[in-house]
Amino acid sequence: MSLFGRGHMIGQRSDTLQLAELLKDWPCTVKGGSIRVEVTGIEDYAQQVKPGDLFIVRKGKKSDGYQFIDTAIKNGAVGIVIDDEKKLDSLDLDVPIIWVPNCLKFMSFSAAKIHRFPAEALQVIAITGTNGKTTVSHFIGQILQSLHKNVMVIGTNGIYINGKEVKIEYEQLTTLQPKHLHKIFQIAVRGGVQYVVLEASSMGLSTHRLDYCDIDVGVFLNLAEDHIEDHGSYEKYKQSKQLLSQLSKRLVLNGDDSFCRTVGLQAKKKKAYFGLGNRVNYQLQVLAEGHMTTCCLQCDHGQKVFTLPFVGEHHLQNAIAAISTAMELGLPIDKVCEAAEKLRLPKGRLEAIPNNLNIDIYIDYAHTEAALRAVLKTLRKSLKGNLILVFSCGGDRDKHKRITMGAVASKYADMIYLTTDNPRTEDPTYINSQIAAGFISTQKYEEILDRAKAIEKAILSAKEGDTILIAGKGHETTQTFGTKEIHFSDYECVQSVLTKSLRKNID
Repeated sequence: MSLFGRGHMIGQRSDTLQLAELLKDWPCTVKGGSIRVEVTGIEDYAQQVKPGDLFIVRKGKKSDGYQFIDTAIKNGAVGIVIDDEKKLDSLDLDVPIIWVPNCLKFMSFSAAKIHRFPAEALQVIAITGTNGKTTVSHFIGQILQSLHKNVMVIGTNGIYINGKEVKIEYEQLTTLQPKHLHKIFQIAVRGGVQYVVLEASSMGLSTHRLDYCDIDVGVFLNLAEDHIEDHGSYEKYKQSKQLLSQLSKRLVLNGDDSFCRTVGLQAKKKKAYFGLGNRVNYQLQVLAEGHMTTCCLQCDHGQKVFTLPFVGEHHLQNAIAAISTAMELGLPIDKVCEAAEKLRLPKGRLEAIPNNLNIDIYIDYAHTEAALRAVLKTLRKSLKGNLILVFSCGGDRDKHKRITMGAVASKYADMIYLTTDNPRTEDPTYINSQIAAGFISTQKYEEILDRAKAIEKAILSAKEGDTILIAGKGHETTQTFGTKEIHFSDYECVQSVLTKSLRKNID
């Protein structure tokens, strides 16, 4: 049975709050209707509005919420929230029209208030960074669980309670929408959860999803160029990440990363630095490396020698981030390092797939230049044969990184199969031509646009001792072509190829 027990579903609507009470601490102008009406929820998708909801009008990438006001009212909306003051006079409705300065901020505030600010009863740890958010969040969760704490992890891979996935229907984003997040916080409080660890994406931060989340610790991992199209510029992307320092009571920062150092220098609050280099509060020194890494943690609390069950600088950075965060929560060095010896990588992060072909097959989510370099460098350290890479880049975004990812791939991989990632509305052949522009002139590669066939060719052409990395999608179970999603899983595809290969050998 779940920690929550029976009856706790994301759709439960047990909380109500009078509109007048909800608005009393918020700058607003109300036109028409009654402010004595009971509000039971917040919703920004008109089609999903239920009786008692406030409908938040916001402008999306493809449509404007003003087009759907009639639908929201028909579905039972008891009020309409807008942030365009000019529209107040033009709207004439039977329900209250509420103008607020910023709909996104109000959505976070109202979701938190309706659910009685549940984050205040939890220890909330939020993690931001271009790479490593999912791994670090799961590492922190595992350490806390090892020390007999009830912990929830929320992020790209789903929602987990004490290491077990909880099946809840919600919009799957790296950082959840406030309408879902505060419901889940409330369920966590009622279920006895003590800690919540979540991923803070740049988009989640810039759209105010984590406002009013009462974040105890903000963890900064790194910064590299990514999501530039979403934010408009690299500078705006950086500014989005920095918002976490304003929302957090204390900070844990990567002392080896210049951006994180800058954040720390600007923040006037309690902070601690971690890293593999010098001038940090928590330093991880590598003593020996093979299939595992023996290291020494040095900090103000003392020093401890222990062994991590993996290799690779990026994994060590993720491990020390989790260890230092746990210690900043007041947990003892001996217990934390003992728990770190049992850390497991989350699904889709350098996930090894056992097989009888005497080759090493890995799936990894790496979809940035830095992440791809880190994984390929790690694999080359223990390489027996050739390193074979299957990958591409997503369409309609971050076009600048394609040539640099091509250069990184070509530096480390012996053979590359260019395929499709999520091409969206772009021509995948064009995407791959931009990647191949970064290859060295002697690079061996083949383009196979069908991702399943590319994976199959990589596996069937590999020789004993070779290593295959299938990069870019990790845990994901869909591919996007145009505006349509189809089911696709790298893991399932590999298993299918291995099964066919086994049958063929038996026959």
